Parts: sequence; C-alpha cells; structure tokens
Amino acid sequence: MKAEIIVLGSGTSMGVPTLGCRCAVCTSPDPRNRRTRPSIAIQWNNAGKEHTVLVDTGPDFREQALREKIRHVDAVFYTHAHADHILGLDDLRPLSFEHKPAFLPLFTDEQTADILRRVFEYTFSADSTYPTRARVELRGLEGTETAEVDGARFQRVPLTHGDLQVAGFRFGTAAYLTDMSSIPEASLPLLEGLEVVILDALRPQPHPSHATIPESLKWVERVAPQRAWFTHMSHEVDHEATEKGFPAHVRLAYDGLRIPFEL
Repeated sequence: MKAEIIVLGSGTSMGVPTLGCRCAVCTSPDPRNRRTRPSIAIQWNNAGKEHTVLVDTGPDFREQALREKIRHVDAVFYTHAHADHILGLDDLRPLSFEHKPAFLPLFTDEQTADILRRVFEYTFSADSTYPTRARVELRGLEGTETAEVDGARFQRVPLTHGDLQVAGFRFGTAAYLTDMSSIPEASLPLLEGLEVVILDALRPQPHPSHATIPESLKWVERVAPQRAWFTHMSHEVDHEATEKGFPAHVRLAYDGLRIPFEL
C-alpha cells in the first residue's frame, strides 16, 4: 500500500529561528533552515478513503496542519511527553468533533498518558464541564506493542532519550525515531529491512539526550535503510553546508518534505 510521510516540523524544542538569536542559521534566507517543532503525518488511501495519522502534536501543530491542508486525523501516536511533542493536543479539538467513531484515539505509554491527563485535565477529567473539549481517548501502547489504524500497522520501538525511555514507531517500510540518544540493541531487529528512516540528529556537538550528526550517521550504517533523513535539528545546523558531506542516501529533513514509501 503506497503512502507518504509529511514532515510537519524538523526543528528542536526551541525551533529555528530560535527566539532572540541572530546567528547565520536563524537569519538565513534558506527556507529549509526555518524549522518548527518536530512532528510527522502519515497519509495513505485505502479503499478510496484518505487516512492521516500523526506522530506527536507539538506547539506548532495548528500552523503545520494549515500549511499541509490536514483536515482529518484518524489517530495520534505519542513518542513522549516533553512540551515540544504534546502542547498542540488542544488543537485537535475541531478535527475531533466530526471523528467517527466518537473519539479520536491517542496511542501512548502510561507514563506519557499520565502527564497528558495532568496537563490537559479539562480534556480528560470525568468531572470536566468544558463543553468543546477535544473528543479524544487515550489508548495504551507499551513496549513493542502494535496498533492498527484503518488497515495500517504501527509498531512501538523503544528508544533511549538521555535517562528517559521513549518511543519511536515503525509503520510498513518506514520508521520515525525522533528524540533519541541511542537505540537499544533489543530494538534493532524491529528496524530491519527499512526503506525509509527519519531519526534525531540535533547538532554536530555532543548532547546528553540527543544523537549528534556523527552519531546518527553511524546509526544509519547499523540500521541500513535505503534512505535516511535527519530531524530535530537545532540552529547549529545549516541545511546546505551540512548536507554537502553526506552519503547520497542520507539527507536533512525540512518542514513540508514529503517522502513516499510502502506502508
């Protein structure tokens, strides 16, 4: 089944341009250096019906959805509960009102679900009287469990993000591995035979909870996909200058990039 990944955002938690910064990347005229907070959409057509699944809803989700003309969402998968991955949840409200069946499913581990319940108490509390709260429901997804959405299978891939255990996701011949400092050995078999991988590559310099560009190039060698894109990039990464030295099958993602793959 043919599908497409849309890179909604390819930036780090502070975005690029970063507020208050006048560096060469933040003031660059290259539109690929303008990066909103990290997220993707996966779209496919099944039996004449178009489907859209999101991975994360960051603070820029509303503008990302308007830019990419996303008018319907079938499900959301959450990697973890950091602000740059969850704070756009409330913008699901208008997309959830007409969702069939009644509630838009949000797939997440219990640690993330617990934080979502606290941050968005007015959405999830049984006592909430907020009349136009999002019509969403949390569904558990732990370990290497899978979930099916309208004929497509999504598998949780455990990752390490500093001292935090987070999730990546595999769907068909593609995988999305944002916010990771390493891939546990037990997760590597889940990433065999990939056509496409999108993975964290924050900057050239070391960071305690994110893979660097040199580290991510080594991960690409280990995972051995046909094509790889780097995401979650800071203002220390200039698109054109950085990409020049890459192997032909490795590129930097950018906001609005569309990647075809087999789901």
